[in-house]
Amino acid sequence: MTEIIPAQTGSDYLLIETLADTIWREHYPSIISIKQINYMLKKFNSASAIENQIKEGFLFFYIIYDNIPVGYLSIKIETDYLFLSKFYVLKDFRGKGIGRYAFNFICELAVKFDLSSISLNVNKYNIDSIRAYEKLGFQKVRAMVTDIGKGFIMDDYEMEKTF
Repeated sequence: MTEIIPAQTGSDYLLIETLADTIWREHYPSIISIKQINYMLKKFNSASAIENQIKEGFLFFYIIYDNIPVGYLSIKIETDYLFLSKFYVLKDFRGKGIGRYAFNFICELAVKFDLSSISLNVNKYNIDSIRAYEKLGFQKVRAMVTDIGKGFIMDDYEMEKTF
């Protein structure tokens, strides 16, 4: 059974930080440098960064599968779209329908708030994730390069799914 739980406490944020550390280190070394992984984990996925993002209006959730924490996601409700900031599942739990379940949850939120689309950014070289998003109905909108500090950039596609 899969559950999506709102992250509301410091221990929830630490759980997400731990999940992020594992997922990023298993997924991203072939895409970005270890230095950039370390930087982005601290800047965007640490418990303190999560707490700050929540203050900025982001909502964080962790995903439980058979009583095991297996992933997390973060969204922000904008004026007319839902921004999907983070969507990660542990490698060993991919292909079990967890991502589809979580994505349905995200779509339900977009509909609940009467939003016309879901938008996300994905690294241009994250081919597996791009394919997964395309299967879910996302299309590439534009290429973008974002300076994230300390000499690092995010080289992404913005993707969008409209309703």
